[in-house]
Amino acid sequence: MKIKRFEFNMFPVNCYVLWDETKEAVVIDPGCFYEEEKQVLKKFILSNELNVKHLLNTHLHLDHIFGNPFMLKEFGLSAEANKADEYWIDEAPKQSRMFGFQLQEAPVPLGKYLHDGDIITFGHTQLEAIHVPGHSPGSLVYYCKEENCMFSGDVLFQGSIGRADLTGGNFDELIEHICSRLFVLPNETVVYPGHGAPTTIGMEKAENPFFR
Repeated sequence: MKIKRFEFNMFPVNCYVLWDETKEAVVIDPGCFYEEEKQVLKKFILSNELNVKHLLNTHLHLDHIFGNPFMLKEFGLSAEANKADEYWIDEAPKQSRMFGFQLQEAPVPLGKYLHDGDIITFGHTQLEAIHVPGHSPGSLVYYCKEENCMFSGDVLFQGSIGRADLTGGNFDELIEHICSRLFVLPNETVVYPGHGAPTTIGMEKAENPFFR
């Protein structure tokens, strides 16, 4: 599996494109707000002749769904995410105004609900959806056992965890689920977060101050 990371800048957020030798692909968290960012993502997909099969959101906070309308318009892809976060789609226009800007495109509905344990397939590759609530009620981590990596959204970062003070967040729940759902995976598992640099499960178990 190949991985391309884009960092989009309205709220610096990591968007990932994953694909394998079949050219089938998934896009995770298209946080592209500005038109030039959308075109960079589109150009990468087209120039590499990728057939994007799934648009995945780790959760539905504003910064992770900016590009969902664009992906629907350009590639016919409706996002897949957990139903427990769906209310954040309706909240997006109000949230953007709170931060002092207007959304350029109205949010679009989800195309499919994902649940804990669901398997997302593209080409010869599989991702498992792991429900890790606490940052948001519906936060999902996408885990690829064969490639020994995960895409953690805003659940787990290098040296930190997601904030739990937004609507639907719960600090104790977040800590509990990271320990019981993620820290049971192999130490060498690479963690690709929604913001910032990659890390590993082993590194976070040993050095993350929230778990000392």
